[in-house]
Formats: sequence, structure tokens, C-alpha cells
Amino acid sequence: MDEAYIREAIELARAAVSNGNTPFGSLLVVGGTVRRRSENTTLTDDDVTAHPELKLARWAARELDADELADCTMYTSTEPCEMCATAVHYAGLDRVVYSVSGESLATLRGTAHSGVPCEEIIERNGGSTAVDGPVLEAEGLRVHEEYR
Repeated sequence: MDEAYIREAIELARAAVSNGNTPFGSLLVVGGTVRRRSENTTLTDDDVTAHPELKLARWAARELDADELADCTMYTSTEPCEMCATAVHYAGLDRVVYSVSGESLATLRGTAHSGVPCEEIIERNGGSTAVDGPVLEAEGLRVHEEYR
């Protein structure tokens, strides 16, 4: 099922672009059911923190109980940045699965620094969230290539 959910996250990234934002999309799955979806709204909200991963982590921390968080996976079109990885950790999500790695995105953009990997951020904070990826990275990268 990971690939199907990653494809949905990639489609949310495409929707973000269609709505005037940068190409990032995410969803939360609990017990095999999509509970919430989000796309990047940093440009249209004029809010540098309006990343879909951060918005979903905040929602999960407010709305899900401990059992749901223990069974919650975030699927995201691109590896969460440092800010979002920290929010995922503090929200207590069980797992994150991403399509495009931060390193691959940095290479595509021609930047030297890809940031600290999501898994490392969580580990540094003593977290236990599992991080898997990249999954279907070539498909995820196409959205970023089209956006450039």
C-alpha cells in the first residue's frame, strides 16, 4: 500500500502547484484509512511554515489519541525538512514514508546542501518514528522537474 499512498501524496503536490504553491503534498493514514490530506500553501497563505507535513503533524497531535498515533503513517511527496521532522517527532507519529529524498531535491535544484535527513532529526531528539524512503522517487521528482 505504500506506493498507492505515495502516489496520492505526489498528486497532492501537483494540486499544490495548480493552486499557486510549491510542489509538496502529504496525507495521514491510520489503520488503513486516510484521515487527513494537505498540500503546501506557503505562497497562497504567505506563511513560510505552511508545509503540509507540519500542518498534518499539528492536526494529528490535537486530534488523534495515543492508539491512533501509534498506528499513524504520514505519506509525503518529499522528505520532511528539519522543521517538519521535528513536528512529526513531537506529534508522536509512528511512521513517515517519503518519495523524494532531500538530497535528490538539492541535486535537482543545484544546491550544495540538502539539510539534515528526517530520520537523523528524529533520532537526535530521541524519537522512535520509523522513516522509510525514498519510494517511487522518479515519479516524485517529475513534479519538481515540471515545477522548475
